[in-house]
Amino acid sequence: MAERRIGLIMNGVTGRMGMNQHLIRSIAAICADGGVRLANGDRIMPDPILVGRNREKLEQLAKAHGVARVSTDLDACLADPKDEVFFDAATTQMRAALLRKAIAAGKHIYCEKPTADNLDDAMDVARLAKRAGIKAGVVQDKLFLPGLRKLKMVIDSGFLGRICSVKGEFGYWVFEGDLQPTQRPSWNYKKAEGGGIILDMLCHWRYVLDNLFGEVEAVSCLGATHIPVRYDEQGKAYDADTDDAAYATFQLAGGVVAHINSSWVTRVRRDDLVTFQVDGTHGSAVAGLQKCWTQSRVNTPKPVWNPDIPQPIDFYAGWQEVPDTQPYPNGFRVQWEMFFRYLAGELQSYPWDLLAGAKGVQLAEAGLKSWAERRWIDLPKLEV
Repeated sequence: MAERRIGLIMNGVTGRMGMNQHLIRSIAAICADGGVRLANGDRIMPDPILVGRNREKLEQLAKAHGVARVSTDLDACLADPKDEVFFDAATTQMRAALLRKAIAAGKHIYCEKPTADNLDDAMDVARLAKRAGIKAGVVQDKLFLPGLRKLKMVIDSGFLGRICSVKGEFGYWVFEGDLQPTQRPSWNYKKAEGGGIILDMLCHWRYVLDNLFGEVEAVSCLGATHIPVRYDEQGKAYDADTDDAAYATFQLAGGVVAHINSSWVTRVRRDDLVTFQVDGTHGSAVAGLQKCWTQSRVNTPKPVWNPDIPQPIDFYAGWQEVPDTQPYPNGFRVQWEMFFRYLAGELQSYPWDLLAGAKGVQLAEAGLKSWAERRWIDLPKLEV
């Protein structure tokens, strides 16, 4: 049994997502468990260096989670041949430029989505990586949610028959910051800082739709800025000048129609913060973050429209929950472990690369164009 060290430059892990999901629940947890075990018995042990602008914050974070190395000099880190992977979870506007520098330095790439704030940059980065022969992966975390993994099993079993439609509801009320402190950072609502729910969430919906229901072929999207004034982390009012809600319809390969509402201006009265209802000829399924329910054709009630009496049918009672048939570890960690196996050569290919990331940017850009021009936008096939 041998242990293979992988030097990992982690940029942007002082932010909420980078710190909680990528550092604490993924890399630090993998290290604490002795690395990633390969099929031949060898182990991959990540050796992270935390990179950012605030050394004091980096050192506190490193000390708390058993990381030995920090740096405020990204260029020096990229020049060090001992560190072979560059990870980025910092701001979207800077991502493409940082990925170009890492690719030029010969580093393998793993990063958050979106991979850029426009399609030209996203495709340029994907092509540079391919020409350089480096291995790359983009976070597609929602594919690893327990609810969606169960839904994928339902689909693969044939239970639904031919899928007709998908209806998604995502979001919750993000407080403006005056009555109660806001629970999302203020940059989310500033166009100049890469904010907007279309750029954020349509990248997610691209890989969810492509991988579960059919490749997205066209989109019609309406955005909205429902709350024009919000309050920042210091309690100061600012103009929220980008979209905080999106209402999008998608045409998928095979004739499936999908509609997903995404909103930070909605109060939740459903099973979870995100739910997907999939209706097919032989059955239906509803999935949230953790759970999934199904209803077969033969168990579907037969309602009759009669507004003059209280509804006699309990529509929730006719659904069965899909049981937990296996453990469902943290999805971010699962994808990290898959990427490490890809680096080690145990996996010969990796589906969620920079081209997959560019597809998400393509859909977000098309959604914004659809909103601006008030029309359907077709999505041409992307190639590198």
